[in-house]
Amino acid sequence: MQFIQSKRLVTSLSILGLIGVFAFAWFDKPGVELAGFAVAQVALPADSAQVPVYTSRFASSDLDDFVHSSAVAALPDGGLMSVWFAGTREGAADVQIRGARYDAQTGEWGEEMVLATRESTRDGIQKYIRKLGNPVIVMTPDNRLWLFYVSVSLGGWAGSAINATYSDDLGTNWSTPRQLVTSPFLNISTLVRSAPVVHADGSIGLPVYHEFLGKFSEYLYLDRDGQVIDKFRISHGTDNLQPTVVPLDEQRAVAMLRYAGKGERHVLASRTEDGGRTWSEPQALQPQNPNSSLAAVGTSGHGLLVALNDLSNGRFRLSLYGTDADMSQWRPVVELDQSPDPQGNPFAEAEYRNLISEEFMRSSGERRQGLLPAFMSNIDQRNCKRGECDFEYEYPYFIRGSNGFYHVVYSWNNTFIKHVSFNDAWLEERL
Repeated sequence: MQFIQSKRLVTSLSILGLIGVFAFAWFDKPGVELAGFAVAQVALPADSAQVPVYTSRFASSDLDDFVHSSAVAALPDGGLMSVWFAGTREGAADVQIRGARYDAQTGEWGEEMVLATRESTRDGIQKYIRKLGNPVIVMTPDNRLWLFYVSVSLGGWAGSAINATYSDDLGTNWSTPRQLVTSPFLNISTLVRSAPVVHADGSIGLPVYHEFLGKFSEYLYLDRDGQVIDKFRISHGTDNLQPTVVPLDEQRAVAMLRYAGKGERHVLASRTEDGGRTWSEPQALQPQNPNSSLAAVGTSGHGLLVALNDLSNGRFRLSLYGTDADMSQWRPVVELDQSPDPQGNPFAEAEYRNLISEEFMRSSGERRQGLLPAFMSNIDQRNCKRGECDFEYEYPYFIRGSNGFYHVVYSWNNTFIKHVSFNDAWLEERL
């Protein structure tokens, strides 16, 4: 017995020693010089300042699966690439990372593509994969499209790691996925949700967060080949996650955080003045937010647009706000989507069917309108419980294309990924 106990002690000390070696190697590396943030160059079309444009359509088309956590990137040809996860439910073994491309000439989204599965990720990183989630996507200056997504091998989301893959042909073919090394402690509990940030030299800033032994946010710094070279803490503690980072100029940026703590819930914000190396203590902002993901993007007037559930509870309304760079003045722009009931109360199924079919036709875009009958046949399974049905809009993701158009994608009633697009002329009318 004493021999067994001694052997266990030696094994435990060996494991701790290895962790210590990895931790020392991680934290003892020399400081990295960060390139400044890339300042977006927007080439406005001749008529963009004259004709207000606001459109909505569905990016996804499959009706069988729960879809969630979408992202979008602008392509050099004027099109878009959107990604999301889809499966029987969040965290299910059948969840896949899917995507679709938007054709700027036709104004429509194409068919869904499967970009990653548990099996393809397992084969790429040579590790057992239990579930997938939370993809994000970005186009870098070398016209390489990067996809980052979360996987879990053991346990829940607190045991997550981030995988990376890229495409050099606008999303048709993808490299073998590999796992980013983001922590010296078994490389677990790093998740991604918000838009990556491009730096002036083509390197990538990846806003990430942790859910193991606390909830806090970090800024991961990757070189042009997608290798992690440093990370910087945005916040500490146990009450925030899913940072969305908006550069204001080459050195200054704002990180807006989802608050997951107790008490009254508001959006949090932190700032950097040195390109992402150091961040200020997060401070509460004016808008309420019920522990739900939010997204923000910079505007031509050096302010910000923010998409969020501006509620104390629930996700039955998704709103768009404009604010100045100091985030002291907030102005409502539009309700992107909201329940017909201002309090978000459920509807009886018969009434709900009429309401959501009208909403579907307003939201779908011409190509998806033919899906209405099949969509309505699954209403009771997807959106209703015991004869009462809810509206739900959540997890926005925000970008601005080089042509000046703003693009928001988000989860629409657990069934579709919705894409809303507008230009500065429309925004000026609203403001």
